[in-house]
Amino acid sequence: MELLLAAPARCEVRAVIRFLNAKGVKPIEIHRQLTEVYGESCMDVKNVRKWCREFTAGRTEIHDERSGRPSISDETVAKVEQIMHQDRRITLDDLCILVPEVSRSTIGKTLTEKLEYQKVCARWVPRMLTEDHQRQRIDSSREFLQRYTDENDNFLDSIVTGDETRAFHFTPETKQQSREWRHSSSLKPQKFKTTQSAGKAMASVFWDRKGVLLVDFMARGTTINADRYCETLKKLRRAIQNRRRGMLTKDICLLHDNARPHVARQTVVLLDQFGWDIITHPPYSPDLAPCDYHLFPKLKEYLAGRCFSDDDEVKVAVQHFLNEMAASGYDMGIQKLPLRLQKCIDQNGNYVEK
Repeated sequence: MELLLAAPARCEVRAVIRFLNAKGVKPIEIHRQLTEVYGESCMDVKNVRKWCREFTAGRTEIHDERSGRPSISDETVAKVEQIMHQDRRITLDDLCILVPEVSRSTIGKTLTEKLEYQKVCARWVPRMLTEDHQRQRIDSSREFLQRYTDENDNFLDSIVTGDETRAFHFTPETKQQSREWRHSSSLKPQKFKTTQSAGKAMASVFWDRKGVLLVDFMARGTTINADRYCETLKKLRRAIQNRRRGMLTKDICLLHDNARPHVARQTVVLLDQFGWDIITHPPYSPDLAPCDYHLFPKLKEYLAGRCFSDDDEVKVAVQHFLNEMAASGYDMGIQKLPLRLQKCIDQNGNYVEK
């Protein structure tokens, strides 16, 4: 019974090929003898022929020419970095033309390992922030965090936040949502370009860290103004009285954005009558509004790809999602706020991505 030698070193196999090649044994016979001793996986006949040609041409070394990763010279690093400073959008192919003395893989390693670059896409932001906008974002963030430091979780318990959102009869799936697992040899799935439907329902949603408090849908053809928003706030007060017993006797901190109905004199007077504190929210800052960075994206994801025949079906779906969302989901949205405000300060008032 023949015994196969398992897992031979590559240099051992090459040494055998060099020896048999020197004796004049043909590559096909060398391959047969190798597989007889080492097994079928040791080396295919194509590579046996290649090594026979190299040994016949005078090669004597059986080890790899490169025992480790090739070093990258400081001159190459400096040249690539200089080119990158001139054009941040340059492609790897263009770099290969401008730095022809090194290989493409070396340029790639220079970029990613030596210079620690990575190619990123520009992200959309709501507005080009001025220095004054950034200052307002920093000041309001510090004001919130100081109160959070003084009151801890009691402050978060007192926060009620809300905003308006549109729920369309049809919202297309995003490209991210339509990803699916496929084999590398499988055909890529196609995604046809679609747009949001014209039909939609407008809803005002208010919530705290325990769950949803109020979902107030607007009648078709109406718009949000100070009168309409004040009516919604009165409904919100009644909802808090019914859903959060004892909360009205404590301080309620309302966090909403700077839309005109929210800051109108009529609204300010009503909130003053309620005795509610207004948390300062800087302009053009959806990244610091829990509805915009947490709740509404989850709602849009839930509605994506679904088709509704009328406003009533949309309203039922929205209400179902908000009611079925676990309390921990709402709590997480509020818990994220201090972290995002701290990031805003750390980034000198610029937009917070995550």
